[in-house]
Amino acid sequence: MHATRLGALLLPILLLPLTACGSGGDGRAGDVDATLTVFAASSLTTTFEELERRYEREHPGVDVRLSFGGSSDLVAQIAEGARADVLATADTATMDTLADAGLAHGEPREFATNTMVIAVPPGNPGRITGLPDLAKRDIDLVLCQPEVPCGSAALKVAEAAGLELAPVSEEQSVTDVLAKVESGDADAGLVYVTDVTAAGDSVQGIAFPEAADVVNHYPIVAVEGSGEQELAKEWIELVLGTGRSVLQHAGFGAPSS
Repeated sequence: MHATRLGALLLPILLLPLTACGSGGDGRAGDVDATLTVFAASSLTTTFEELERRYEREHPGVDVRLSFGGSSDLVAQIAEGARADVLATADTATMDTLADAGLAHGEPREFATNTMVIAVPPGNPGRITGLPDLAKRDIDLVLCQPEVPCGSAALKVAEAAGLELAPVSEEQSVTDVLAKVESGDADAGLVYVTDVTAAGDSVQGIAFPEAADVVNHYPIVAVEGSGEQELAKEWIELVLGTGRSVLQHAGFGAPSS
């Protein structure tokens, strides 16, 4: 047989194994045996992304999918039928809402604490020195919405200090507040210490003594109805165990109990 014709006949046969071994472009799609969906407060973004990588290394074949947002929004999504295996919130009140709806599988467990700090753009153009400055009329202040944990904490801080704050906007999550400050659209925002730590040089943090009066407690729980309860349990164990060093490095405080 002519060499050219022989090569043409063999080419599809040689290519067949290569096509069959393809993974859809990401190199691991064909190896995924299970998916673990974790809903978490926005302030946990950096730490949970690191824990995701650690968990997937320890659980070959498991794909962790993280969904971040305001805690109250995440609870509402789950109540409306969104698929989630684990929920971690930035306060106990929103977690209580999940439990009261019968959507918590087991008892929520606290894994970290967090406190507030004033975030300002680099150079501090509003010349903010402390919490009382946030009540000045010429300061463009951004807060979280009151139903979001960071917004609730901000109101408690202001109440403890005897201040009335008038934000120019109220955002759905702490990352949205931080983004307004980073872009220079706001002179200041009340966020968590961990958010300023993660932001690096894009913002400056100004501590204030009143923050010690309001501490956010972060609970975590498996979601009722999840088809991956064992994987959810192992994720929670990671967060409560070796994951604490990751949280501590990011600026989170130890759980209160």
